[in-house]
Amino acid sequence: MIPPTFTPRVFSGIQPSGGLTLGNYLGAIKRFVQMQEEGIQTVYCMVDLHAITVWQDPADLRHNTRELAAGFIASGISPEKSILINQSQVPEHAQLGWVFFFFFRMGWVQRMTQFKDKAGKNTQNVSLGLFGYPALMAADILVYHATHVPVGEDQKQHLELTRDIAAKFNHDYGVDFFPITEPVIEGAATRVMSLRDGSKKMSKSDPSDASRINMTDDADTIAKKIRKAKTDPDALPSEAAGLEERPEARNLVNIYAALSEKSVDEVLQEVGGQQFGAFKPLLAELAVAKLSPISTEMARLMADPTEIDRLLARGASQAREITVPILEKTYEIVGMVR
Repeated sequence: MIPPTFTPRVFSGIQPSGGLTLGNYLGAIKRFVQMQEEGIQTVYCMVDLHAITVWQDPADLRHNTRELAAGFIASGISPEKSILINQSQVPEHAQLGWVFFFFFRMGWVQRMTQFKDKAGKNTQNVSLGLFGYPALMAADILVYHATHVPVGEDQKQHLELTRDIAAKFNHDYGVDFFPITEPVIEGAATRVMSLRDGSKKMSKSDPSDASRINMTDDADTIAKKIRKAKTDPDALPSEAAGLEERPEARNLVNIYAALSEKSVDEVLQEVGGQQFGAFKPLLAELAVAKLSPISTEMARLMADPTEIDRLLARGASQAREITVPILEKTYEIVGMVR
């Protein structure tokens, strides 16, 4: 439970590593927009400091940061309703991250699935940035005293570490200063899978562009990719249990459910018994109606990067009204002379 002393606040971020996909939209951004309208203050972030845990071409990183901001805005995140920021423009993220390095334990990170996946067998050759990633992620969240974080399933372990850090800090200093942040994982398609292999997550790094829907794809491309998506020969079932051993079918039904804002069971009540030859056109029509306006607006926004930069600078100023006092209080608690 969130103690009543903490004002409800939402924080979440996405790496500007290029290639915003339908998975990012349904797994995160769509929920960001919904939470913006729920009466809780929302802070959304392009986490560029996290992106440079692996080498980035500087020009690409600048482009990708602006494109992600455009994707946020085009999807419905309003700079008038939410605080929209680029992480490196709010220095308190990194400053609190440094404090948190001393509360993390080596074993916590070494047990993390994502660290093991990214480091592979070369754990002695990875950067300190990759190893320290969870401390900075905790700082991203706690420097706002965020009480709720909408996350995908693959980020849930990181948030558990954020909760551990908050609890350890509070315990070590005998305070109730940082909230024990709650994850928010909702929706039918929180984990969107590849259109070519339903056992793999939809990814911008997949060599096949047909495996994903990019948020910059136009209407014809979206429809074509859905028509060619891998399926199986059986008709759609009338209830969700019938999708358990059918990963491609489950993925397409989940996508339809998320885009139509219906449950999987509600979708199957409508389309159960249909072959994919009938269902795919319905999904393609829905996807084009929902997604092509976003890609069109992203293109318009990217034509004026100065305006994007202005909005991000304003967001950073708004963010620092929150982060500076929280960092200053953190320094006071740990005994730094100011």
